[in-house]
Amino acid sequence: MINIRKLEAELWESADLLRAGSKLTSNQYCMPVLGLIFLRYAYSRFKKVEAEILKDRPSRGGRVMPVEASDFSAKSALFLPKEAQYEYLVNLPENIAAAGLANKAGHPMNSLGEVVNNAMALIEDQSEQLTGVLPKSYTDFSDELLAELLRIFNNSALDDVGGDIVGRIYEYFLNKFAKNIASDDGVFFTPKSLVKMIVNIIEPKQGVLLDCACGSGGMFVQSGDFVNAAGMNANSTMTFYGQEKVEYNAQLCLMNMAVHGLTGVIKSGDEANTFYHDAHNLNGCCDYIMANPPFNVDKVKAESCENAGRLPFGLPSVNKNKEVGNANYLWISYFYSYLNEHGRAGFVMASSATDSQGKDKDIREKLIKTGHVDVMISVGNNFFYTKSLPCSLWFFDKAKGEAIRDKVLFIDARNYYTVVDRTLNEWSEWQLKNLNAIVWLYRGETEKYTALLQEYHHYLHDEAEAAENDDLKDAVYQESFVDIVSALKEKLSALRKTAKAEVDAAGKRDKKSVQQQYDDRIAYIESMLTVAKEAHWLYEKFGDGVYTDVPGLCKLATIAEIEEKGWSLTPGAYVGVAPVEDDGVDFAERMAEIHRELLSLQAESNDLMDTISQNMKEMGI
Repeated sequence: MINIRKLEAELWESADLLRAGSKLTSNQYCMPVLGLIFLRYAYSRFKKVEAEILKDRPSRGGRVMPVEASDFSAKSALFLPKEAQYEYLVNLPENIAAAGLANKAGHPMNSLGEVVNNAMALIEDQSEQLTGVLPKSYTDFSDELLAELLRIFNNSALDDVGGDIVGRIYEYFLNKFAKNIASDDGVFFTPKSLVKMIVNIIEPKQGVLLDCACGSGGMFVQSGDFVNAAGMNANSTMTFYGQEKVEYNAQLCLMNMAVHGLTGVIKSGDEANTFYHDAHNLNGCCDYIMANPPFNVDKVKAESCENAGRLPFGLPSVNKNKEVGNANYLWISYFYSYLNEHGRAGFVMASSATDSQGKDKDIREKLIKTGHVDVMISVGNNFFYTKSLPCSLWFFDKAKGEAIRDKVLFIDARNYYTVVDRTLNEWSEWQLKNLNAIVWLYRGETEKYTALLQEYHHYLHDEAEAAENDDLKDAVYQESFVDIVSALKEKLSALRKTAKAEVDAAGKRDKKSVQQQYDDRIAYIESMLTVAKEAHWLYEKFGDGVYTDVPGLCKLATIAEIEEKGWSLTPGAYVGVAPVEDDGVDFAERMAEIHRELLSLQAESNDLMDTISQNMKEMGI
């Protein structure tokens, strides 16, 4: 498994070293570098789609017909002419002037910068939405610097990382660039697992999707993947609109959508400042709203907001300077206002917004009384890539079923996550499915829950079959997930004992290879055990598929109950605390034991100090 954080750090270190050795400012360096990252990922995706096309390619006279741009369009993918392919660029001769290369206009090219500029222009010719977006300032780079940058991003690891890799790496690079590139105004990359959770609960299928703080376009990318996975074509069934005040981010969004074969209309700059402008005139027209807006923005002009409309519940608090001091409820109001009569919204918001007071509370009360608040999810710390802050996921549904119209599903997922490293947490794919399953049961979609249980069984069976291990097959071919977990634990324990014995018995030359063989087998079973534990986690709580409140995890609350809580939408206020399992340890006895151990250690310490003092005296010190 690729360590994405390590990869990012390595790429940055190499690229920044080159910048430091050049005369380029961070401002000059930023977008061209991001353009190369785009170009590299575009090429990776191009090769994958090309391979798919060639599988069923007809041949004439024993010669396979070459791929064409139309083949890629049919698969909603970006076609790259030869001169725009990364492999072509990275393998160019050192002396460009002597190579006899001409740009698309037929003019000779004398530097690598001109060649890369031409590659960007050729790509723009393939995509209308990329016109004028890709950087073309590569002649500012020396041929040596540019060639080295091309080599740095010619990293095979980029072929193996899926999802919004462009956005992820871009965000990392942007954070590292000087503050004059992008001020720290709360704009930062939305973690992939949060985006996936929003998309999974919203379930986009067809219609208009607006992200009015679209950043690098992760919401569009994941929505496209969701629709395509359902057997539909995202570009045929969905219309994507985005607003993004920061033009750098908007450029990235368009690049990111292009490499994923998506089309959309993205507006940026002052006209895309959502506080003051409905740039696409979509108020009341959206089937889906998804967003991760900047949190806790202040100094927003109240009069301009009022004039712009989209405030069905009124303005939040306004200070003496006629400014909105905290814009969280402006965003919340906008998201609701954009929805049509059956629309759904899902967005990230600061945790503090769930129970903020004053006019925020008044707005929240009016919002809750509509019956359109659907699901609230608390997210723990360290989910954001560069920020260590908790947040909440909010979901609206104007077409909620009658049975749940006066109810809100609260999920407290602050203690449910996978640790990536010391500073980063995420939801694994299986954890995302489990949280999504709670929503399915709340909505009465039992068949989806049942299908997930079957998916768990199929996965474990397939993994055991692939291992060609009869003992492993016996472990997972059981109906009960708890039995599967127990059996896999036993297999793992036995394998570790065997591994130790075999490694100890192996000759000096063979120890390393024997250890590696067993490490691989152990890792394989550990991964199966992780999945089995997630299956058990889900089944233990909801059995064959009936929603029930789970203390510490989820609670289905009525509007009357929410009123009793002062109109709070904080999940923790409803779900309570999970019961603590008795570990069988007598507290008083254990504390007495610890006290005795401390006294013993203290006595040993005193003896040691006496010995040291005596030795120093004998040495005359």
